[in-house]
Amino acid sequence: MKMNRIQANLIYPIRAIVGEGSLWDVVNQQLIWVDILDHKIYSFDPKNGSNKGYDLGQDIGTVVITESGQWAYAGQDGINFFNPKTGQIKEGPKPEENKQGNRFNDGKCDPRGTFWAGSMAYSATEGAGNLYEFDTKGDVIVRIKGTTMSNGLVWNSEATNFYFIDSLTYEIHEYNYNQNSGNISNKRVVAVMDKEVGLPDGMAIDDEDHLWIALFDGGKVVRMNPKTGKIVYEVIVPVPKVTSCTFGGINLNQLYITTASYLMEKDQLETYPLSGSLFTASVPFKGVLPNKMKI
Repeated sequence: MKMNRIQANLIYPIRAIVGEGSLWDVVNQQLIWVDILDHKIYSFDPKNGSNKGYDLGQDIGTVVITESGQWAYAGQDGINFFNPKTGQIKEGPKPEENKQGNRFNDGKCDPRGTFWAGSMAYSATEGAGNLYEFDTKGDVIVRIKGTTMSNGLVWNSEATNFYFIDSLTYEIHEYNYNQNSGNISNKRVVAVMDKEVGLPDGMAIDDEDHLWIALFDGGKVVRMNPKTGKIVYEVIVPVPKVTSCTFGGINLNQLYITTASYLMEKDQLETYPLSGSLFTASVPFKGVLPNKMKI
C-alpha cells in the first residue's frame, strides 16, 4: 500500500537554533513558537508574513497561552508569565532552580487548564529530568520522574488518554488520564520509532485522535494511528531537523512546522539552507484548539 505524503512549504525563512513549542493563537490568528537557545518567543502572522520576536533573556522550552491572553513559558528552571502587550514578566514556580545543568523543554496545557512541562539535562543525561504539572493554585506536581528528554505531549478528545514522548527512548507512550485529578497511570508503548527514521520530537493531535509526530533528523512529520502504532500519512519537510508541529488557520487544517539548525556543520547548512525556518502544509485533516492555562 502506497504511503500518502505531501510536501511542506516554506512560510518564513529564519535560522532558528532550535525552533520549538509551536502553538496556534486562535484569538489573534497567529502562530506562537520559540527558539529555545536564542531565548525568544515569536509570534508569526500568516496574514502579512511578519514574525515578531521577544527576547526573554533565558532558554525557553515552550510556551502556552493563558485565559487572560498572557503567555506562560517554561524557562530554564521553571515557568514565568509574559504579557506581550506590555513586556511585563511575572515569575512563576521554579522547581529546578538548584539544577544548574538542566533546562525545561517541551510542554502543553492539559484539559483541566494546567501547564505540563518537562525538564532535561543540557548533556541529555539519562533520567535527569522530570515532567511537571504547574496547577492553577501555583502548586507543582511531578507527573513522571526520571525522564531524559521530555518532548511531545497531547491528550485525546475524550480526555481519557495522555500521550508522551521521552525522545531518547524512541517510543510513543500512552497513559490513562484522569481529568478530575490529572493523575496518569497504566503506561504502555504505542509504537517504537526506527532510529533510522528519526528521533520523535514534538507532537500534535487531530480531531480523529491521530498523533502527528515531528521527526528530528528525519525530515518529516508523520501521522500515526495510536491504536495500531502505524504511520498512515507523512508531511515531508526540506530540512532534516524537524522539531514540532501544530494545527492552525481558520479551519485548523494548516499544519505549522518548526525546525532547527542546531549543531549543523557548514556543509550541512549549505545543503539545507532553510534549516531553522518555519514551514506549513495544507492537510486533509483537522486539528484541535490548544488548551489554555487557567490562572
